[in-house]
Amino acid sequence: MSKADGMKYAPKGKPNKVVEDGQFIIAAVSLDHGHIYGMCNGLIEAGASLKWVYDPDPAKVEAFISQYPQTKAAASEEQVLTDPEVQLVAAAAITSERGPLGVRVMHSGKHYFTDKAPFTTLEQLANARKAYTETGKKYAVYYSERLHVESAVYAGQLIEQGAIGRVVQVLGLGPHRLNAGARPAWFFEKEKYGGIICDIGSHQVEQFLYFTGNQNATVVNSKVANYANKDYPELEDFGDMNVVGENGATGYFRVDWLTPDGLGTWGDGRMLILGTEGYIEMRKYIDIAREAEGDQLYLVNADGEQHMKLSGKVGFPYFGELILDCLNGTENAMTQAHTFKAAELSLLAQHNAVRVE
Repeated sequence: MSKADGMKYAPKGKPNKVVEDGQFIIAAVSLDHGHIYGMCNGLIEAGASLKWVYDPDPAKVEAFISQYPQTKAAASEEQVLTDPEVQLVAAAAITSERGPLGVRVMHSGKHYFTDKAPFTTLEQLANARKAYTETGKKYAVYYSERLHVESAVYAGQLIEQGAIGRVVQVLGLGPHRLNAGARPAWFFEKEKYGGIICDIGSHQVEQFLYFTGNQNATVVNSKVANYANKDYPELEDFGDMNVVGENGATGYFRVDWLTPDGLGTWGDGRMLILGTEGYIEMRKYIDIAREAEGDQLYLVNADGEQHMKLSGKVGFPYFGELILDCLNGTENAMTQAHTFKAAELSLLAQHNAVRVE
């Protein structure tokens, strides 16, 4: 796992199998983003059996099989989609291709698990909603900044226990290192990556909905800019937005590609959650100038001040819950409505963003 490059960041946890070997068969296709490794790690640790991999680039397939030698190389996407044993297809395609791929997967009778951002247009979202209604298959999204971060998992548990009372505001900071030389060409084409709020902003919107318990929200305003990367005119290296949930909770989020080289990881992701009876701060990936280890959580409430080091202590329950949801027709990992709403709000914020310089 690379801490320097977010595109290669693939967390690993402790095995926590919810099914026996061979009980839940998965495949991986479209290996355009390194997040596919984190997605597969989580599913395999929860007991999934990885059968196939397919990508038109043989080098990507070879690298993938070197990590997962139990996997067979498929000759085509069709070979994966027509295999009756495969129950879920995981994919990290070029962002603009994720929605159409998901519709094909769902209509083949399989569940779909895609990297974020799940869509680049509202039309793609509408098509996925229609496919879900028609097929009943899941369109799951790897919102990794909550699902694959132990401090974020634990923050959710604390909020559910009432540790900070009613959540009234979420402040999310999602800086990333650009590492432009290692990025593929599509990363800098707005039609393909969708814009910075559509992309990494989708993490922030999903967390806001989850931590505040909202099923819907209104985007009050949003802004994007290219401050420091004029060589890539279609790149947005800064974005922010304000939202208000239907229960009155508010949120502010900032995302950027401006992380300096001197930081010891790919991005100093942080989140502050304010409640009526306390607050939580997460330092997800590093505690700058103090500790290189992430998953640092700070809790302040009537009981006092607490600092918790959570790396390796909480686990990642989402993946096992997703597998069981696919098998049982339940929605314990994440509801489909929540998945789509997070995407919808980030798309609206992106579409209506004011461009500043």
